[in-house]
Amino acid sequence: MSLSGILNLLADASPPRLLIVGDLMLDRYVTGNAERISPEAPVVVLRAGEHEVRPGGAAGVAAFSVALEARVSLLGVVGNDSTAQTLLSLCRDDSIDTSSVVTDAARPTTLKERFIGGAADRHGHQILRVDHECREPVSGAIEQTLIDAACRQIPNCDIVVISDYAKGVCTSGLLRAVIKTARQHDIPVIVDPGRGHRAADYAGATLLKPNRIEAEELGHRAITTSNQAMAVAAALRDDAQVEAVIVTLDADGCVVATSEAVPTHLRTMTRQVYDITGAGDMFVATLARCMAAGIGPTDAARLANVASGLEVERAGSTPVSLQELREALTTTSRHSDPVAKTVDGMARLAESCRRNGQRVVLTNGCFDLLHYGHVRSLQEAAAMGDVLIVAINSDTSVRQLKGPDRPVISEHERAAMLGALACVDHVLIFDDETPHHLLNAIRPDVLVKGGAYALDEVVGHEIVEAYGGKVAVTAHVAGLSTTSLVSTIRETPCT
Repeated sequence: MSLSGILNLLADASPPRLLIVGDLMLDRYVTGNAERISPEAPVVVLRAGEHEVRPGGAAGVAAFSVALEARVSLLGVVGNDSTAQTLLSLCRDDSIDTSSVVTDAARPTTLKERFIGGAADRHGHQILRVDHECREPVSGAIEQTLIDAACRQIPNCDIVVISDYAKGVCTSGLLRAVIKTARQHDIPVIVDPGRGHRAADYAGATLLKPNRIEAEELGHRAITTSNQAMAVAAALRDDAQVEAVIVTLDADGCVVATSEAVPTHLRTMTRQVYDITGAGDMFVATLARCMAAGIGPTDAARLANVASGLEVERAGSTPVSLQELREALTTTSRHSDPVAKTVDGMARLAESCRRNGQRVVLTNGCFDLLHYGHVRSLQEAAAMGDVLIVAINSDTSVRQLKGPDRPVISEHERAAMLGALACVDHVLIFDDETPHHLLNAIRPDVLVKGGAYALDEVVGHEIVEAYGGKVAVTAHVAGLSTTSLVSTIRETPCT
């Protein structure tokens, strides 16, 4: 499914009901100027200016989910303190249901206080973070209260997210109860695991989403390459007895291992990173929003890659809306000049699109005397992805394929007409008799051919299938071809 298709599906669906279980936090930001060193000690002096508070941890996932137009309930623990009052007030301002948040006077509300220092009119960077927290497991009585609340809430939701920050809320007993109850009601469970747990603690969940460090700890293996990440993801899928594992790899995107396909690496677009705070929570919120609408883990991860990439370009933990996702995608697919000059240039462009989470579709042919069959096939091909590349045979290769009287229209004119179609993003002229060189260089996610072909008759299908791509054939318009049109024109007497 294309990213635009995913966004259309989310826009058309009713807002899903999410239950987010986990460690609730308040993020506090103190921003100011850091322009001198203290005379008392070799430390930076921050002249405090602005103060800002935002939901964090599981509450941050909730805030991100609201920005993605979901209805959200929270289940977690806060202390009996002013930090809790501030956090709950922020959640209620976002219309987040906090009726299942339990107060435990024996522990503080987790507070992460970040000090951001700027200098010489440049944007600030974190110079210190102070955590106020208790990481001991909640008491047996609090655990039972949480379990009872989960059993009441789960039947009324579409998906459950467990956001485990290892602050003591996600005990083994609560994890077992939440996952068991959700399975009884056929409700998917996404787990963002915390450090210190075993993979088996999340057994029975639908999807496990560790980051690189968490995956290394759960899988007892180092991850330095995407192949290693895919191997760990597949092993964790089996060890944790879950349907899918997604390991996020920061700037390297993520890998996805499901029970239905071989593991795959989804790259992401290189971003100007401002602040990585909240990127993982944005990824999880997007996954949940997509999977609640019935979108599979791989497609959901593609959109989550884009969302978390946009989030790191912003200061602090800042939500990304569906509209912002749509705007980001529509500004990256098409260049002002759709006709590429070289195969290498098109290959670089295709890789850039993939890093932005977009699915690249390629179709090829002569496209001499553009007709309705061509247009219909191109429209179908465009619907299979986000970016459509049309590779057309040069005049020389058309003559080799069709004879000395073809093409009727020159290569540059054919390219210009195709590039003018709204469904076509890029056009490339090539000289070879087959598209093999193009496919090896561009590596489209989908190779499409129009006409009455079986999939194994599509030239180059073996190349695309070998690296995990797909091959598709569009509907054939019977009796309509350039050859028949040329014959008709030649046989029709002039008047």
